Amino acid sequence: MRFMARHVHHPAPSALTVPVASIRQYSGEHTAHAHEHAQILYALEGRMELEVDGHAALVDSTCGMVVPAGVEHGYLAAPGARLLVIDAPEQTSTSRARRFAVPAALRGMVPTDAADAGAHLADLLGAPRVLARRELDLQGVQTCVASRLHESWSNERMAGLVHLSPQRFQVRWQDLTGKTPQQWLRDLRLDAASAAIARGDSLENAALRCGYKSASALAYALRRDRQLGARQLRAER
Repeated sequence: MRFMARHVHHPAPSALTVPVASIRQYSGEHTAHAHEHAQILYALEGRMELEVDGHAALVDSTCGMVVPAGVEHGYLAAPGARLLVIDAPEQTSTSRARRFAVPAALRGMVPTDAADAGAHLADLLGAPRVLARRELDLQGVQTCVASRLHESWSNERMAGLVHLSPQRFQVRWQDLTGKTPQQWLRDLRLDAASAAIARGDSLENAALRCGYKSASALAYALRRDRQLGARQLRAER
């Protein structure tokens, strides 16, 4: 990321007296700036790279960021990034920049009024701090695996794509997707095979292209996980 040179910024007293929550869409790179109030943010969709007071950080659906009042920050976001941002009055718990773990119960939730925003903010500020960590290129892994579904994909192989240990990869992947890597892979294979059969492919061809050992193995997986057979899939065309 490239940001403008940082300057010392002494904020005027914030006009905010209560927290204000909003959903904001971000795209592209924005140079360093500062606010007269604190900001607490995390992603509802996508992720955002930040530079806060000269230090790099990343926020996604599992990790958020406290940006204190007067602290310069810039960001870089891919198109489609949606973040929950809470503008908050200055207080002791927002006086230092830090990353925090978004509580699982709050992921995807959006405050509906000022009282709700206050309770949401309190929960976020009470969440455990997390250290900087390696970014996980979710889209990159998905694209690579989807293009080679006929191959074998262990956790170790997928973890190697993002230079993480298999154990750490599984934890990060489940945090981001809500599924273990193998659960996600199973769904991906079934989605691709179902689409192929619905287009008219034979069970044998779909199984071969999507990583199943045989047509019978694919048929069994479809019945077990989707309660579907090849005839039903073709009838839905």
